[in-house]
Amino acid sequence: MAFDNIKLDKGLYCAGKNFTQALEAIDPGEQYRGTTLEGLDAYERQLKRFGIRVSGKSSDRVEQFFQSADTAVLFPEFVARTVERGMKDASKIDSVVAATTQIDGIDYRPIGCDSDPMIEVGEGDELPQATLQSRDWLVNVRKYGYVLNTTYESLRLHRIDVFGVMLRKIGADIAEGLLATAVDVLADGADTVPMGGALNYDALIRLWNAFGGFNMTTILAGAEAAQQILALPEMRDGCAGLDFHGSGNLVTPLGAELIRSDAVPAGRLVALDKNCALEMVRSGDITTDYERLIDRQFHRSGISLCAGFAKIFEDAALVMV
Repeated sequence: MAFDNIKLDKGLYCAGKNFTQALEAIDPGEQYRGTTLEGLDAYERQLKRFGIRVSGKSSDRVEQFFQSADTAVLFPEFVARTVERGMKDASKIDSVVAATTQIDGIDYRPIGCDSDPMIEVGEGDELPQATLQSRDWLVNVRKYGYVLNTTYESLRLHRIDVFGVMLRKIGADIAEGLLATAVDVLADGADTVPMGGALNYDALIRLWNAFGGFNMTTILAGAEAAQQILALPEMRDGCAGLDFHGSGNLVTPLGAELIRSDAVPAGRLVALDKNCALEMVRSGDITTDYERLIDRQFHRSGISLCAGFAKIFEDAALVMV
């Protein structure tokens, strides 16, 4: 079926997949190879079909989404996509998460690995064992989001890209909430390394050296601790300083990424090996009250994401106190 003949309705939001996946099943992208529509997904083709411009100085007003019953169905997906983009732009989750698992419900039992110490074995000797098994506890999946408290009359004449800025900020705030939970999970039950007084280069060396079989790839610190690290004489190294001043990326003298997070208590550092420490569990994608949004009932419409975290290897995260 050609993209410009598809009948859009609310049922695309409850087809057991997200809106774009449901559209792609009806209007596969493969059939547009070699055409001007190549590279657009099914949702973007619908925006083009109805001439809805969602970005740039010539972006349309919000009311353009409601020119017909078909175009109104596109609006909740715009909201969800823009919030997701705000999450990705602001999120540091990729620096603390080793793997992300999508689940259909809200119950998830993580898998863990318990291994014997690595030893040299001779011919015919028994190899050490690594046992993979489900943990005896469930991941605590929480809901993160906001209630959109506004009216269609307040928004309809405003440009879509301005509305998008606000949605991206909502996404950034959700990402901050996710990072705060990740910090709590990482720190819970983690082994501690004494700071031994002032936060200096020697303290960072002790923290790095305590990791044993893991690599310290990431350090999470509150505002004061992050400032102390950046003020270390070792941070005045030409390469580290050039990277910070040129890109804004914070790098410690030990090569670990430094992330400032208000979720880390004062006087502490949370360090980890991002390749081994944490699993993120997501129950679905960003969800919206699509029926309310399609019907222009913006007042108290929900935008949310359900997610949780589980440690993969306990020893891959340490707390300096």
